[in-house]
Amino acid sequence: MHIEFRHLRTIKAIHDAGGLARAADILHITQSALSHQVKGLEDQAGVELFARRSKPLKLSAAGMKLLRLAERILPEIEAMEEEFDALRQGRAGRLHIAIECHACFDWLFPVLEQFRRAWPEVDIDIRPGLAFTALAALAREEVDLVISSDPEKIDGITFNPLFDYSPTFIAASNSPLAQKAFIVAEDFADQTLITYPVDRARSDVFSQLLTPARVEPRAHRQVELTTVILMLVASGRGVAVLPDWVLREVKYQPDYITRPVTEHGLTKRLYAATRTEDVTEPFMAHFLRLARTEPVKLQRA
Repeated sequence: MHIEFRHLRTIKAIHDAGGLARAADILHITQSALSHQVKGLEDQAGVELFARRSKPLKLSAAGMKLLRLAERILPEIEAMEEEFDALRQGRAGRLHIAIECHACFDWLFPVLEQFRRAWPEVDIDIRPGLAFTALAALAREEVDLVISSDPEKIDGITFNPLFDYSPTFIAASNSPLAQKAFIVAEDFADQTLITYPVDRARSDVFSQLLTPARVEPRAHRQVELTTVILMLVASGRGVAVLPDWVLREVKYQPDYITRPVTEHGLTKRLYAATRTEDVTEPFMAHFLRLARTEPVKLQRA
């Protein structure tokens, strides 16, 4: 038996209308064409689908089985059609994000909250565990956007600049380094340096300061969470270099001191990597606009 969607719509329309004439109007076909369609469906099924002597026209037991099938399947088809229509109009899509920057959650969540309100039909998700393979996952279309501070030349991938930030030194308020106006590479030689668990090549303090100066800290400890890093720093267990947006509140607390790294400070740029073909999608363009403007408010706070 070969059942098409139009057959299911026919059964549903006749049941709802209670007769062929009104059902034909609902389906925008002639009554003759509808009768022919019903006969063809009954020939395929080998049973009568309607109790024709009843008024209004009622479904037979076999027809009721087909009606239940229609009532289960047709709403799913209509929902799918609406989703496809939203995709065509740019209202819907998928925004799955991978993050190479551990500290980015501080500004990313407020951005996503604004984005969610503007684009309720976009499927938003943050994919954990991809920090070291995020760009490969982007190329394979497993994710749709990667937050990174290390742009690369990859065919089909565009690194969209977001904003600049300053990697900033933080230590306990009783640290001897509190007497300094700024911090240089040599100041780390007798310190325990606390960083996020990333390769040195992707760590701002190593890539921009310590590795070029060939300076090694006395000890190096990796910690996953920003709150734990700050707790360890406050207790004098080490020092850290964190993005300025992370320190917008703690820099005013008496437990900490913050200082520029080098006399003129360090500057790094954050990017949102996307597939080149996706950059002009309306929802993607809006997310990029939010990600360029909202974090700056945190830096100024």
